[in-house]
Order: sequence, then structure tokens, then C-alpha cells
Amino acid sequence: MSKKGKRRFQLTGWSMVVVAAAFVLFFSYVPMVQAFFLSLKTGKGANLEFSGLANYARMFQDKVFWTTLGNTLLYAVIQIPVMIFLALLIAVLLNDPGLKLRGIYRTCIFLPCVTSLVSYSILFKNLFAVDGLVNQLLLKLGLIDTAIPFVLTDGWAKAVVVIALLWRHTGYFMIFFLSALQNIDQSVFEAAKLDGSNFFQTFFRITMPMMRPIVFLTSVMALNNTLQLFDEVVNLTNGGPGNATRTISQYIYDLSFTYVPSYGYAAAVSYVVLLLIVLITIVQKKVIREK
Repeated sequence: MSKKGKRRFQLTGWSMVVVAAAFVLFFSYVPMVQAFFLSLKTGKGANLEFSGLANYARMFQDKVFWTTLGNTLLYAVIQIPVMIFLALLIAVLLNDPGLKLRGIYRTCIFLPCVTSLVSYSILFKNLFAVDGLVNQLLLKLGLIDTAIPFVLTDGWAKAVVVIALLWRHTGYFMIFFLSALQNIDQSVFEAAKLDGSNFFQTFFRITMPMMRPIVFLTSVMALNNTLQLFDEVVNLTNGGPGNATRTISQYIYDLSFTYVPSYGYAAAVSYVVLLLIVLITIVQKKVIREK
């Protein structure tokens, strides 16, 4: 291809993406820059004054900030590894060519992903209520003597949030793994079977190492989603009891719209979340490269 033809080819490509790129720049990156400058201001409502790093210094003495950050990281540490493992395991099982009705199973497992966030949160709240189905089953089986107030107890409330997240998002990430598995040459698994490898040996020694890039991608996506967790907690527990289940995103919302508006401090907390996502992603990438 001549230089003129190559240039024309590049211009054609740019002409197709320039509008979308302009929208992304205007609606994503410009607000991010504005939010950073907003984080350097203090005050209530619209009465804001430049104060440098005062908002960032305030976080060190803000107990609610550390509590909500700790809750969010706890959800990430517990939920993400379990969800990724379950999604990969289910994808391997549903990728078996000899499995009948695979399409129905895949659809059933993926269906929770398209359920409304509010709807499924309310569903789980009713399931784990004092007079809900879970307590009724446990009482009938004789596993408990009195009903457990799941959403009103610190530890149990966190557990309900994690279970709800696993129910909704496992099927979503299963699709990524299923797609990746279908691009792997099946002769690799057939060779392992001929060598005498059982299911678990094949899963841990062949499947998981070969799926490392997609595991990294889904881990980053899951981390990003969890650190922005909002709907489930608000509708399940509303952050309670106390601040036992409140997430950092809910705290940012409360700073902006529930309490007397403190937009500067809310923007500063948002940037801390962004920084946290970037740092954890870099660490994840480095660990996976070393392995």
C-alpha cells in the first residue's frame, strides 16, 4: 500500500471513531478532571472555597470513611475469588460436549444477570427476613431454634450481601470463561484424559493456567464493580445495622445528597476509590506476570 493509500485508510478509520471518542472525552474524562478540581474545595452546598488537600487530610480522621472502605474491601476479598472460581467451574462443566440441554442450563445460570438490581435485592431481603423462606426452612429442618434476623445482625447482613452478589454476577462472568474455553483446542484436554488426568487435575493444572489472561480481565472487572457497589446494599440493608454493611459508594452518595451536601469531600473520596482500583489492578497484573 502506498503512503497516500495508507494515510487515506487511517483517515477513514479515524473518521469512524472520532464522534464516539468525542462523546467519551466530553462525558467521561472532562467530568473526571472537573471532579478532581472539585475535590480541592471545601464548603457546604454551592458555597465552596479552594482549600488544597484539606479534604484528603480529613479522611484520616473520618471513622465512617474507614468503616465503609473496610466493608467494601471485605466484600471484594470474599466475593471476587469465590465468584471467579464458581464461574470458571460452571463454565468448564457446561463446556462438556456430551452434556445434554447445555443451552437451557446456560440460560438459567445467566438469567440472574438480566434481573433488575432493585428487584433481586428486594427478593433477597424477603428471603432472608425474620419470617422469610430461609428462616422457615431452617426452622423446619431443626437447624435453628429461633428465627435469625439476618439483615439486622452485622455478620449475617454482610453474608447476605455476598450471597446476593454471587447469585447475580456468577453467570455473567461464566459467559467470559465459556467463550474463552471454546477457543481452546480440545485436543489439549483429550491428551490430558489419555494421560490419565482426572477432572480436578485437568481443571487445576491445565484449564486454570490457560485461562490466566481472562481470569485477570474478569478479576479487574469484578473489582471495579465491587468497589462501586451501591444498589444491593441500599435495597438489602440500607447500610445497616449502623454502618456494618455500608459501602464507600453509598457513603459518597450520602455525602452528596443525604447529608448537608459536601461535594468537595465526596469528590475526594471518589478519587481515593479510583486510586485504589488503579493500584490493585497494577498489583494483580504484576502478580500474574510473575506467575
